Amino acid sequence: MPAPVLLPPTSYDYVTVHKVQGTTITAASDILAAEEPLEIRLGFGPTGQREHRTLAITMRTPGHDFELAAGFLLTEGIISRRQELHGILYCPDVEKVEERENVVRAELASTVPVALPRLERHFYTSSSCGVCGKTSIEAVQAAACPVLPTDGPYVAAELLHQLPERLRAQQELFEQTGGLHAAALFSPEGELLLLREDVGRHNALDKVIGAALLQEWLPLHQHVLLVSGRVSFELVQKAAVAGIAVLAAVGAPSSLAVQAAHNFGLTVCGFLRQGRYNVYSHPWRIVGAATAGL
Repeated sequence: MPAPVLLPPTSYDYVTVHKVQGTTITAASDILAAEEPLEIRLGFGPTGQREHRTLAITMRTPGHDFELAAGFLLTEGIISRRQELHGILYCPDVEKVEERENVVRAELASTVPVALPRLERHFYTSSSCGVCGKTSIEAVQAAACPVLPTDGPYVAAELLHQLPERLRAQQELFEQTGGLHAAALFSPEGELLLLREDVGRHNALDKVIGAALLQEWLPLHQHVLLVSGRVSFELVQKAAVAGIAVLAAVGAPSSLAVQAAHNFGLTVCGFLRQGRYNVYSHPWRIVGAATAGL
């Protein structure tokens, strides 16, 4: 299992709280997960005619910002592969020094076409928002969404029970603050390969996908994704764009998430806790479970 990732000190803040036990009040120090805005800017266009636009502003936990930006670009359809991304840097030309690490600029390769109306849409929606309904599902299917494998990956039913504990054991910041979502990639055999935390569940997943993109692991066909919260349509969409075929969560999926998962060919498992879980779509990837009453 990989060594835990050391989190930057900007990922958390110390505050003074008053703890109440019975009728006794005691002052104490507590740790909170940090939340700050991240502005993602985009550089694009041919050499000598480059343009720079603000793409999105999202509230996130500082840390792994370049991965977050890369994952956002991929899952929102701005890029489809690592080679289209020339580089990412913190913008030095911001008004206040303290904001420099809250503004990143992603430079696209000069040959990547950019539709300006798409950029305008992203500016008005954060990474946790989106258009809902049938048109969204069709739009994702029509975009750069890889065809998910129809021959696996196969995951042992018993193995899924073990993943939340393995995730929690590596959630360093959650253990300190209790206030973060996590997303993690596992192998079909249960090896933890990549873990990221954030105050936003969508940001945590974008960080994971961005890290995988920058390491040129995509498509993630032979991986299992585990998220610490519920499953929304946006999480299913992002997983599908990255090529992930199995998504498990400790919480419940929404109805639109399940509908999208059926359409994309993605296996979704929810309520993964206390020795049980539900499989909502494409259960054939979960093997070795006894059946009763079916």
